[in-house]
Amino acid sequence: MTPPQADRRGLLIILSSPSGAGKSTLARRLMAWDETLQFSVSATTREPRPGEVNEKDYFFVGEAEFRKWVAEGRMLEHAHVFGNFYGSPQPPVETAIEAGRDVLFDIDWQGAQQIRNSALGPYTLSIFILPPSIAELHRRLVNRGQDDAETIAKRMQKSWDEISHWDGYDYVLINDDLDETEEKLKTIIKAERLKFAQQPRLSDHVRALQSQFEDLT
Repeated sequence: MTPPQADRRGLLIILSSPSGAGKSTLARRLMAWDETLQFSVSATTREPRPGEVNEKDYFFVGEAEFRKWVAEGRMLEHAHVFGNFYGSPQPPVETAIEAGRDVLFDIDWQGAQQIRNSALGPYTLSIFILPPSIAELHRRLVNRGQDDAETIAKRMQKSWDEISHWDGYDYVLINDDLDETEEKLKTIIKAERLKFAQQPRLSDHVRALQSQFEDLT
């Protein structure tokens, strides 16, 4: 990676949760809280849903093109989910964090693991969102009204698989109150931005302080 262009290096902020636990809602709230956050637009081979816009909601691509991007090393992470490929293009993420902008990811545990094992792993902040209960998770999926009973059953099975990887994250929050969870997320992000590793120019400042001290002695 080239040297950062800003005083602070950007973070790759990963939000993961089982479907229905609230990560998409929380991601939208974080974007509204900090307009400098850049959302990582995923690529997918699935068909667009009504109202979705190409290059805004997803990069909608064919399977052959998706596989080409993977082969060329242009995907930061990718996975095969419910018969379709999903992944995060790498070039725009690198550009953003070098400029000091945080990038927000709404991805599953597989994608999170791939990013943490990538060259950008040291700049990753991963947060897992747990539901208050399985019954509540099921209720939320039903109330969304997007899926039939068979699909909901598959999503519930996948949700448990997702939950089983909760301990692979930096932070884990139980989303039993959306407002409280949002505030906790903000606190985590603000603290992580101040870590030494995210401020590469601190060393220059300390060297300047040392020079000033030596001039006085």
